[in-house]
Amino acid sequence: MSEIEIETEPAVAAQVFGDRIELARRFTRALGEQGEERGLIGPLEPPRLWSRHILNSAVVAPLFSGRVADIGSGAGLPGLVLAIARPDVEWILIEPMERRVAWLTEQVAELGLSNVEVLRARAEDWKRGPILDAVTARAVSALRTLVPITAPLVRDGGELILLKGASAAGEIDAAVKPLRRFGIADARVEVVGADLLPEPTRVVRGTVRR
Repeated sequence: MSEIEIETEPAVAAQVFGDRIELARRFTRALGEQGEERGLIGPLEPPRLWSRHILNSAVVAPLFSGRVADIGSGAGLPGLVLAIARPDVEWILIEPMERRVAWLTEQVAELGLSNVEVLRARAEDWKRGPILDAVTARAVSALRTLVPITAPLVRDGGELILLKGASAAGEIDAAVKPLRRFGIADARVEVVGADLLPEPTRVVRGTVRR
């Protein structure tokens, strides 16, 4: 088996992660080496892992505080990356698939992340009530589908901070009814990391009002 080519760490990574950069390197290396074999990422991803996935997730870290859930955490993008970048925030990684839960649990232990809970569940199965300060997700589903399964987890005044692609504004337009139904005020697109990354990260952000 040929050696997997993982993208060389961009210089900006150390700036983004600060004194947490070594943990980010360890996670990136593990994901690059094991990700395809374990069904976490596709074969084209290791050569662009830092720029397309790790840093794309990490630059949104300053937006969060308190207790946050990552819905459909998968390989840990963005949840594990954000937990590395923000040890002061409590992260709950919600993922229904057993093999992905196993990966997330292993990585939390390997990296010594005391600020992470891995929960095998779907967002729809959440039983703890609207207690979270924010919910995030990346590459899970369209906004109109995400709003009904994420908003009920968030307290009044908390936020949805959802990582999206270039069509983010269009997704807001297509989600007018669920946004209104679930009390999401001031839904908007914010561009994050434009000063750091060639392709910045877009988030759909909105406040839950009940």
